[in-house]
Amino acid sequence: MPVVTSTYQAPPFLRNGHVQTVLPVFLPRARPPQPKHQRLELPDGDFLDLSWYHAGNKRLAILSHGLEGSAEAVYIRSMSAALLRAGWNVLAWNFRGCGGVENRLPRSYHSGESNDLRHVIEHASDAYPQIALIGYSLGGNITLKCLGEMPAHPHIVAAAAVSAPVDLASSARVLDEHRDNRLYLKRFLNTLIEKMEVKARRFPQSLDIKGIRAIRTIKEFDDRFTAPLHGFRDADDYWARASSLPHLAKIQVPALLLNALNDPLLTTPSFPQDLAFHSPLLHLETPHEGGHVGFLDFRLRSWHEQRVIQFIGACCA
Repeated sequence: MPVVTSTYQAPPFLRNGHVQTVLPVFLPRARPPQPKHQRLELPDGDFLDLSWYHAGNKRLAILSHGLEGSAEAVYIRSMSAALLRAGWNVLAWNFRGCGGVENRLPRSYHSGESNDLRHVIEHASDAYPQIALIGYSLGGNITLKCLGEMPAHPHIVAAAAVSAPVDLASSARVLDEHRDNRLYLKRFLNTLIEKMEVKARRFPQSLDIKGIRAIRTIKEFDDRFTAPLHGFRDADDYWARASSLPHLAKIQVPALLLNALNDPLLTTPSFPQDLAFHSPLLHLETPHEGGHVGFLDFRLRSWHEQRVIQFIGACCA
């Protein structure tokens, strides 16, 4: 019955979900040492860029970032530093086309691209007998989907997903339709559209971007670009097939889903209480506050980092 009563309590001045979502970007955070960079070649001719943080530990945490993020995102760097202090080596990876480097193919990444994560796990598994997966937002959905689609790699001992939209359709709709979310919507669309314009110059036969600047919603973008580029019929088909929600009951390692109830980018389907209640391995924790990848404490530090480290550490004991 892994429905967890959360110990997290937001300071009174940080109970607004939007404040919790935006403020962490501007706060100073611990930085890990300079990583060792590696390029992982993929079977389809593309590649993934990896950032390794070695500290002589025998356990590895693999970190997956969110939509239009990278291995250099503030929350990834901060979590990497916390994991190193807690006795973990860290591998943070960039999805295709992220991190300021264009990938080689017309396609890039999408919200359910679990095959690339599997390649990263296989690449890392020879050196590490204990691996934990940690995903943020979109990366959390990918992490949980990867674990639920097939039996986990035998070296994976635990997973955690923070602020994960496990039902992509409902999260896309709340992003498109809620006026309070226009700031996030504009930011995501601007970077997605800019990347597609760059791709169209390299692949003019594959991409028609006429009128792309008139796109105003995630649904429009996914209908026109994300879905056809990655083998989906349309946005609805993409969201249904890329969501981790249908796979959660099949997860075979301990997994923590940490989603704040006041997260402006999540709605009811991303708080699967009934499913977690009947699952022996999916631990659902839904504090009332925390925003989207926020969870700041009274010292303005990221509470979720220690919560995740506590969870994955207990699974290795």
